[in-house]
Amino acid sequence: MSKHWLMKSEPSCFSIDDLRNAPNQSSPWDGVRNYQARNFMRDDMSIGDLVFFYHSNCKPPGIVGIAEVSSKAYPDFTAWDPESDHPDPKSTPENPRWFMVDICFKEKFDRILSLDELKQYPELSQMILLRKGNRLSVMPVAEKEWNFILANQ
Repeated sequence: MSKHWLMKSEPSCFSIDDLRNAPNQSSPWDGVRNYQARNFMRDDMSIGDLVFFYHSNCKPPGIVGIAEVSSKAYPDFTAWDPESDHPDPKSTPENPRWFMVDICFKEKFDRILSLDELKQYPELSQMILLRKGNRLSVMPVAEKEWNFILANQ
């Protein structure tokens, strides 16, 4: 059974439109440098899992569409590139520390489901995204939360 996820990206770095306009509407989800988020991608994501694409660090932040995981996790080679935005000298091709998956564009919503709006729904009160202090860029979404959000978008 497929799982559901939420992945955050700053639209000034990589937006849902960037994904839609990418070759084959597909892109690696690189640059994750949090162990828990990495573990979700490396250990728990499967091809075909659906993802809420979330624009963060913007006004307003929120869910803007849906993507699909299109590869198994593989080493994030941007960590080995000192010119990349997120280099990590402790990660090497022989001993990779960071992983990524490819995602492909599925749908852009007609409207943003803002963080403030999501917080208004008691049905989402347990959602990881809405927990105080949560800073994860990749997180699971429970099936009931996924279905509720789709029904209200």
